[in-house]
Amino acid sequence: MAEDEPLHRPQPNPHHDQLPDLGHFSVSLAVADLAASRDFYERLGFEVTGGDGEGYLMLRNPRGGATIGLFHGMFEGNILTFNPGIDADGEPTDTFDDVRDLQAGWQGLGLPLQATTDPDDTGPGHVTLVDPDGNAVLVDQFFDRPG
Repeated sequence: MAEDEPLHRPQPNPHHDQLPDLGHFSVSLAVADLAASRDFYERLGFEVTGGDGEGYLMLRNPRGGATIGLFHGMFEGNILTFNPGIDADGEPTDTFDDVRDLQAGWQGLGLPLQATTDPDDTGPGHVTLVDPDGNAVLVDQFFDRPG
């Protein structure tokens, strides 16, 4: 390999024509002590943007745009979370890919889903998956199906 040749060359995604908009991304962390975790992440530069202050908090790093959720006693393990209908700034969007459409597409691709949403429903819903390495993935839609 030549010295100026990159070690990794980006490859086109074979599913490019089917790429959905998953919405806002965050990491949901299961924490033992909400106050201690809040203090730690605030020292890293995160600011509280939401939550109830007792069971969970949402934090965002305003300079880099990263979002994390701190959850105490709500679930085990950490979760990669996507929110259709929420943009990168955490604001609602007018149009988005509905969770039921995402679910149908993934089922068509043969992805194993851990939990699904009623395909005939039109309200908020969620889908959960586990990646090949055991990482939990949650697609959690807070809004009705877009009109």
